[in-house]
This record gives sequence, structure tokens and C-alpha cells, in this order.
Amino acid sequence: MRFYTKEHLFYCGVYLHARSMYVCVLDQHGKIILHRNLHSNPDAFVDAIHAYREDIVVCAECMFAWHWLAGLCHRESIPFVLGHALYMKAIHGGKAKNDRIDSRKIAGLLRGGMIPQAYVYPREMRATRDLLCRRHYLMRRADLGLIDHYDHLLKRLELHILKSAGYHDPNALHLRGCSPLYQRPSPDGTQTSQAANKDDISMIKNTTLIVTWAIIDTYILRVRRTATARGMNPMTI
Repeated sequence: MRFYTKEHLFYCGVYLHARSMYVCVLDQHGKIILHRNLHSNPDAFVDAIHAYREDIVVCAECMFAWHWLAGLCHRESIPFVLGHALYMKAIHGGKAKNDRIDSRKIAGLLRGGMIPQAYVYPREMRATRDLLCRRHYLMRRADLGLIDHYDHLLKRLELHILKSAGYHDPNALHLRGCSPLYQRPSPDGTQTSQAANKDDISMIKNTTLIVTWAIIDTYILRVRRTATARGMNPMTI
């Protein structure tokens, strides 16, 4: 975990939303000199910190709307720190939480050198990263859809086997051979033994197991072929 420890005259903590942002600016002594709710607009933010931009650092939590703020700070030559959302949650967690309190806590952590940093992707690489993330999501979704398809097929096959076995020998299938009332009659009219029923049950289970493994092997082969077509190493699957 990396922390931002550089010293500045002013520290700006921003609790960012898609349409609004709560801004808190502290001086180097920890005094609040600006605490205001603003629209998520570049001009509004630059105007709010204009008087303090001589030596100010801006920090926001890593969430979906931070890209425009990082780009704005880069254009305006303002240091920008992206806080790691998970680690920040562990540090400044509390019972009372709202935008005003959280922006103050972010600024305080930034001033105290306790902001865990996340990597700020360069602007020219963000489109490629987003495309790769989307591709990874679609690939996982396709593989999970394939798994769901074979899982559904396997359940249907197991149900068919159970129905067929129950039609031919319901007593053995449902373990009713232990009761004389449910023992199936033999062709000569006598009752079959428990051992015979258990043999039938074992045969049904073995058949189900063989078919299950055949379906699993077919699924693995298909997934590996799909991985090969996508340029992946099939032996890692």
C-alpha cells in the first residue's frame, strides 16, 4: 500500500458523484477554509479552488466518475491523488457518514499523509483499458452461459435417467427394497432380495456417473476450442 506524503499549503478532498461533488479545502494547519457542495462541473471546481491553487493537491476516492477530475487537474497542472476506495473505507469508516463528513475526512487523510493511493491511468490508455475490461466481462459471461447450458442439460439428463429407472424399477430406485411391502416380485412370483435391489441401484448410479463425466469432457473440449479460437492458451483451462 502506497501513501501520499508530500506536503502542500492546501489540501483538497473531493467526495464525487455523477452530478454533484462536495469539496473541502484545508490549510497546512488543518483549518477548514472551504467546505461547499458544487455541481460536477470543471468550471465550478476551478473557480472554487482558484484562490488556493498556488500550492494545492486534490484527492478523490476511486469510483466511476473520477476520470474527468483527473484530466482537469492534469490540464491545470494541479497534483491529483486517487484514493484506493477499499483501503480508505477501512481507515475512515464511521457511524456518521455523508458527503460533507466524507469530504472532510478525505482532506484530513490527505493532509496527514494517510491516503492509500490507487493507480491513475493515463488518459491515452483509459480507452484501451475499458475495452479490455469489457472484453474480459463478455468472455466470462459467454463461458458462464456455456456452463449454465451444460448444467441445465445435465439436470435434464439426470431427470430422464431417474424417470426411466423409476419406470423400470421404482422399488430399487427409491430404496424401498428394505420393506417387504415394496419388494418387487420376480417372474416366478417370489420376492427379490435386498441384495438384488442394491445391485440395481449401484448400476443406476454408475450409469449416471459415466454419462456425467462424458458431458463434462465434452464441455471442457468445447471450452478449450473456444479459448484456442480467441487466442488463449487452452491448457490453462
